[in-house]
Amino acid sequence: MPPGCTALIAPPVPAPRAGRCATLRVVRSACSLTAQEARRRFSGSVVARLATVTETGRPHLVPITFAVDGDRIYSAVDAKPKTTVHGLRRLRNIRAQPHVSVLADDYADDWTALWWARADGIAAIWTDPGLIAAPIALLAARYPQYADRPPGGPVIAIRVTRWTGWAASAAG
Repeated sequence: MPPGCTALIAPPVPAPRAGRCATLRVVRSACSLTAQEARRRFSGSVVARLATVTETGRPHLVPITFAVDGDRIYSAVDAKPKTTVHGLRRLRNIRAQPHVSVLADDYADDWTALWWARADGIAAIWTDPGLIAAPIALLAARYPQYADRPPGGPVIAIRVTRWTGWAASAAG
């Protein structure tokens, strides 16, 4: 079994006759992902969920588009309809408490293919055109919708301090 994996055990097979021990069967393994593997899977996802905390300590979760550059994750406020750009809850939350988590996952009806990867880090809000140009270019290269209409920002820049993850099997 690969390092970081644990066996998922099926119910015991009934003992064939009295006095014999039941046997356990390993049906598959579950694996903790290395930081490198978690980053790889995360980077390949199309959408992730950004978790922040409100000023009253309540969790706030939103789907985001993103680009990864090493241990940085970038997401921009785009032109989709919003009540206000700078007053967005996620931006207010980050200003008050910059610790965030971002989760990407892959669901499949075949549960042996399930996985998730999480990035924990410190977020900053960038508005300076000189700072946001490179992240906006990364996002435009990743999402065709942004190539025609690049987001104007601001950009959420997350310095990842920890990559973690889990997979139902070592393959993937």
